[in-house]
Amino acid sequence: MRTVKQIEEILPELDHCIADELEDQDLDFKQWDFQSRDKSVQNVVRMAVCMANGGGGTVVFGVADRIEGRENALLGIPPEIDINLLKKAVYDQTDPKIMPVFEELIILEGTGRLLVMQIHSGLPPYTDTSGRGTVRVGKDCQPLTGTVRRKIAIETGETDYSAEIVAPLDASLLSPVAMESLRNLAMAERAPEDLLRLNDMELLSALGVVRNNNITRAGLLLAGNEESLQRHIPGHSWTFLQMKTDTDYGIRDDRFTAIPISVRRIEELLIPFNPISTLEQGMFHFEYRTWPIIALREALMNAFCHRDFRIAGPIMIKLYGDRLEIANNGGFIAGINENNILHHPPAARNPLLVEALTRLRLVNRSNLGIRRMYSSLLIEGKEPPIIRELGESVLVSFYRRDISSVFRMFVADENSKGRDFGVDSLLILQFLLKHPEIETSQASVLCQRSDAQMREQLAGMEKAGYIEHGGSGRGTYWTLRPELHNRLAEDGHHERDRRIDWEAAKTRVLSILMDRAKRGEPGLSNQEIRRITAYDRNHVFRLMTELRAENPSIKPPGKGAGARYKINASE
Repeated sequence: MRTVKQIEEILPELDHCIADELEDQDLDFKQWDFQSRDKSVQNVVRMAVCMANGGGGTVVFGVADRIEGRENALLGIPPEIDINLLKKAVYDQTDPKIMPVFEELIILEGTGRLLVMQIHSGLPPYTDTSGRGTVRVGKDCQPLTGTVRRKIAIETGETDYSAEIVAPLDASLLSPVAMESLRNLAMAERAPEDLLRLNDMELLSALGVVRNNNITRAGLLLAGNEESLQRHIPGHSWTFLQMKTDTDYGIRDDRFTAIPISVRRIEELLIPFNPISTLEQGMFHFEYRTWPIIALREALMNAFCHRDFRIAGPIMIKLYGDRLEIANNGGFIAGINENNILHHPPAARNPLLVEALTRLRLVNRSNLGIRRMYSSLLIEGKEPPIIRELGESVLVSFYRRDISSVFRMFVADENSKGRDFGVDSLLILQFLLKHPEIETSQASVLCQRSDAQMREQLAGMEKAGYIEHGGSGRGTYWTLRPELHNRLAEDGHHERDRRIDWEAAKTRVLSILMDRAKRGEPGLSNQEIRRITAYDRNHVFRLMTELRAENPSIKPPGKGAGARYKINASE
């Protein structure tokens, strides 16, 4: 949720963008319907339901979300609207009952009054009293369909397919090879010794996957043999394909094996295609694979742990010439998406299975797995994985890249000095090795952080001597320090791209402004400058700020749809 102070701080952004661009999973702007009080109240109820189902959030009423310019967008709400009546309307018209918190925000524009509704997270699903409901997904309120309701039931722990008991415990259901593989994997991850000293039946009971001498699906996924898995979990299987083309494959392997055996076998299949590179540093030789084992292990464990076993179809591992793809049935849950997965609180589709593997240290409950995947690739100068949701499945792609010896040695050297890089720092450094600069808003998207968090991160990296900034305010940008860029550049181009295109864009815009002024024509709007320069809205704002500082004869654009930058021909 956003505080009223945070809302106040972002309202000035409306002079340069529309409110819709400021919206997020936990923030929405809505215009008040001055023609119909009943419709506006119903809209308040609908938004309360949407936000409650989406994990809570903030809705600001009185803002037109498709109009640029603060003065035009901030319409306000009627002064006679009673907050207590809105609270009662939401409470009376929702099921289960939602208790919103309303706060007033006084403004100079419009009616002088905005209304901020805060919805705390609860136990969804929520609907109105007629049974209708939506759920917040990104910036949208999507229908609360049967599939969505099932996801919510999973997220809230009402259903756990892996925790369901399937049969009385019997040794004939288990695979000795699976138990041995489970112990070996756990031992390598330094699982608690008191667990590993237990015999097989005691270990499964201690992990909670055997209850009252009955085995759960989670127990079979950890230690079941192929026959018991096919009988009790028909949705569990995996397929490995070594693709020659998009339609033709060479090696193929299809298995119905427990998770420990499956992970070990898939890693074995990948070994011939995952060669080792050796780096020499003094007397030491360090070996690195094309795809770090830790990244592959985390991706495979995620695929097996978070798949929806009720959906038929195997986990697919496809090896192409330029990439490796791992896909599992079951889309994202709990508001997780490809744009927030790095830092979103963890959510388990199969809680019992995840809990058992967590106790064995084979998965991490603190959402460190994704960051480990990113970090293991980034420190070697490689691209992070691409994680996408495709329908009701999740696809993780690892592209084949050579190790950057210069960058890897730089990270090792910094680590030896007690400077450990987090994923955010690695992402920014890698971005700046490929691009001349980065803005805070770009860094926020790249690292999946808020602007405030990124400003703090960037300032810390500047203090540590890795980057430097230019411009100010909204025009601030960040670049690698020249000496670091020269140290890390591997392509022979040690001279940095010092914004030649940027300067050319300023020259071009200034020339057009002067020509238009001489002919007595209107100046240039932000949209026209975007067309001329191929820059986005924020880049244009920064470009024009610099250009006006260099050329005082350029007049500020004003506000509203007719806002234009102009220059006095006489000056």
